[in-house]
Amino acid sequence: MAIRRKAEEAGIFDPSELALLARAFEQLKLEGQSTGQREALASRIIANYMAGMTDETELISLSRQPLGR
Repeated sequence: MAIRRKAEEAGIFDPSELALLARAFEQLKLEGQSTGQREALASRIIANYMAGMTDETELISLSRQPLGR
């Protein structure tokens, strides 16, 4: 799963944080997305989380948008 690999590469998340990130990813991923699109989504979710967005609903809502918007 792209989100778990990206999070593990960062190496700074505990199991509960990984679970939150995985739940957000599962809700946002779309059928038919390319590997690159899923990796971009995973990166967006992680970046938003690291920027302080820890509420799951807000994290999902914000992560629907491209970074920098």
